[in-house]
Amino acid sequence: MLRPIKVPLKRYCSRHFQKDLMSGLTVGVISLPLAMAFAIASGVKPEYGIYTTIIAAVLASLFGGSRYQVTGPTGAFIPILLSIVLIYGYENLLLAGLMAGVILVVMGLLKMGTLIKFIPRPVTIGFTAGIAVNIFTGQIANFLGLTGLQRHEGFIDSMREIILHLDTINPYSILTAVVCLAIIILTPRFFPKVPGSLVGLLASTALAALVYPGQVATISTAFGGIPDSLPQFSLPAITVEKLQQLARPAFTIAMLGAIESLLSAVVADGMTGTRHNSNRELIGQGVANIVTPLFGGIPATGAIARTATNIKSGAVTRYSVVISALFVLATLIVLAPYAGTIPLASMAPVLMIVAYNMSEHHAFVAILKTWSNSAGVLVVTFLLTVLANLTVAVEVGLLLAMVIFVKRMSDILVVTKVLPDPENHLTRVSAQDRMDTHDCPQISIFSIEGPLFFGAAQMFSQSIIDTIQYSPKIVILRLSKVPFMDLTGEDHLRTIVKSLQKRGVMVLISGLNEQPEKTLNMTGLYEKIGRDRFFVHTEYAIAYALQHTDRDGCLRCRERIFDRCISQSEAAATAKEVPA
Repeated sequence: MLRPIKVPLKRYCSRHFQKDLMSGLTVGVISLPLAMAFAIASGVKPEYGIYTTIIAAVLASLFGGSRYQVTGPTGAFIPILLSIVLIYGYENLLLAGLMAGVILVVMGLLKMGTLIKFIPRPVTIGFTAGIAVNIFTGQIANFLGLTGLQRHEGFIDSMREIILHLDTINPYSILTAVVCLAIIILTPRFFPKVPGSLVGLLASTALAALVYPGQVATISTAFGGIPDSLPQFSLPAITVEKLQQLARPAFTIAMLGAIESLLSAVVADGMTGTRHNSNRELIGQGVANIVTPLFGGIPATGAIARTATNIKSGAVTRYSVVISALFVLATLIVLAPYAGTIPLASMAPVLMIVAYNMSEHHAFVAILKTWSNSAGVLVVTFLLTVLANLTVAVEVGLLLAMVIFVKRMSDILVVTKVLPDPENHLTRVSAQDRMDTHDCPQISIFSIEGPLFFGAAQMFSQSIIDTIQYSPKIVILRLSKVPFMDLTGEDHLRTIVKSLQKRGVMVLISGLNEQPEKTLNMTGLYEKIGRDRFFVHTEYAIAYALQHTDRDGCLRCRERIFDRCISQSEAAATAKEVPA
């Protein structure tokens, strides 16, 4: 694998330019057919995808945080953009893209780039596979050459429309699509460095134009041809009503764009050994998506396949992406009249292969085989992406993942009543169920293990209350294995302390960690318990407790654990200073 070289701008030379030039030309050749295909699948004219490829690529490369990132229209956006076009129209799609760009910039300025990594993998795999299914099925009509269909947002309605129009199958379209598909699949096997999608498009277009002209729908017959220049600058109409109406679609575009771009940047890091700046990458993607709609372009994001191609082709600097955009622009100006002859049936296999490659079917099956809660999150996210929409899928998927996480964390919390070990009581404690024949009427010790947060707080307080069947004089809470405490956990702890203190019971805390200590100080519970009642180690708390219990009462329990503790604890108390 070729490894890009890190080259400062001042040391940029002709050798580096040659590598960037070859890489840029390779990426440009791949990007051009994909740009048109993605635009057509998104329900807009093919030239809008080309505009996006040119403008977004340059801006994201210059302002972004990944040196090798190639930005443009991607398959992941197709279902979202098609839905927006069908519901709100193309003009409002431009406004939604601009709003998404603003959101991305704000996310970058707020340094939210690292938060994307907390989205669970089953959620990302689920919606990615769902998007792939929507892309693939969305091209069935063009593959078969069906006519008279109405475009629908929903998967079921779209499939019903296809079934109802199966009588309009065009054999010439099928032949064109099959030829293109075969070339796309076979080209990499025999000519690894040749872009199969471009060869497939050219060969199938030539076949349709020379052998059976006029028998299949083309870009010109469907969209009226492709202009040979960039569009004029135009600001979308902005009203408060539109901003409110498009807020949710814009947020969806921004979130998916952030996820896809940062995933692509991570892939680039793995291939090159470099490290991207995630927050700067969000800003770069935001700038690209703010400017692109002003020239008629659709939303864009980092493209993993094109980024990988850029790296493998020997890219050295960001200029390789700029060169690829200039190549697409030159091709648009020179070859625009000929691009209109490309059959829609030729575009269908290109997108079907894209859908297959992005589906991550191996990861999907691997998660399913676990038969775990994660598999359930995967299936729900996948089905909602296909049957509903991406926004609902991600919202529900994240909610399910959060609930499962909270449940797992609450299961981790363990509250155990313990007693000092009879052999070495000052340094070791043992679980009550191992020593159920012993107890102490004056001192109760509880060991709490796990995070004390809203998902486990109720169980924590209930366990303490249910275990104390009498009123001891002192309760020691061992919190050394509680790494985290939120305000709900603190509130339940406060309730326990208040209840025990009301009954005249002294509460001692041992082993309090830094974060829980900050929480208790912030809420004032630390002072309520008493600063002199917090101890670094449990043995110090036991020594303190024995100084405040009825010595005679313990002596009467000669067969119990704590009657062995008195003399040794007094010795420990005099030998060591009990920490406050």
